Amino acid sequence: MANLKNYAGYSETFIHPELLVTIPQLQAEQQADLAPVDGTTSNLAHYINYSLALSKTRGFPYFVAANIDGGLFKKVSRSDNWRKDDRIDYAYQWGEELYKAQKSDFDKGHMAKREDVQWGKTVVEARAAADTTFYYTNAVPQHAKLNQQIWAELENYILHTESVPNNLQISVFTGPVLRLTDPVFVTKVLDREIQLPTLFWKVVVFMKEDQQLYRVGFLIGQEELLRQAKIIKPQPIEKTALPTDLFLDFEDAETYQVNIATIEQLTKLTLPIAQDVYQDTRPIKLVLEEVDVNARFAPAAVAELGYRISNLVI
Repeated sequence: MANLKNYAGYSETFIHPELLVTIPQLQAEQQADLAPVDGTTSNLAHYINYSLALSKTRGFPYFVAANIDGGLFKKVSRSDNWRKDDRIDYAYQWGEELYKAQKSDFDKGHMAKREDVQWGKTVVEARAAADTTFYYTNAVPQHAKLNQQIWAELENYILHTESVPNNLQISVFTGPVLRLTDPVFVTKVLDREIQLPTLFWKVVVFMKEDQQLYRVGFLIGQEELLRQAKIIKPQPIEKTALPTDLFLDFEDAETYQVNIATIEQLTKLTLPIAQDVYQDTRPIKLVLEEVDVNARFAPAAVAELGYRISNLVI
């Protein structure tokens, strides 16, 4: 896009001008691994309503930070026009060479969801924002079963059930867990072995009616799905790579709520400060339940959505 360098990206004061929601802080070794972005000193790639930090050794983002304004959401057609970002050396980005390689039986998984940033004062603005989610820098290989409804709907659910009424603004951070023990894709691409992430995390920051910021965190996995599809090379499942063996019973494609400390331990990131809603060290599996829109005792926001996410602590 001609005006790519002019995109402002994620705003830290989006939820409230006096409440700062900072981008995740990288460790020194991660900072040194950032892919250079032309026209920046931070090496953050800014798009419309979101920004990301790309690992040059892995070709996937450490994190994606997005602002969501539910009040300005617009319905627009989907483009699916995937391309590389000209501001970043193509050597640090994976494109069609990965997603069309032999045995690439996975999706281009959006880290910043198209629907999340698809907002603006006009349909033109919303369409432009949605279109910028189709840069390969925003994609990570994901098994098709991973894009299930709970994981995809978390932001929307919290936006409509917990954020301040008439102020449908939240910030969302998401990304793959980039581990040294990640399994290797069975196909070499450009004569390189590619480690595929098997865990993904998400943190939602929102303001309640008490005018305080709160944060909740989630994890979802895909290792066994990739293994069963023979997308990754055979290797022992190293559950001990996860903290304190909490995930011995972790089921692929299921969404779990976890405390923020668990995500920080896995990702080595320091996440934005807010009050922790869920502090239990044990992950809790979330369940989606349909709700009768005419149910007498269903909260209005839940009835309007048509579903409830059970076990969710917010």
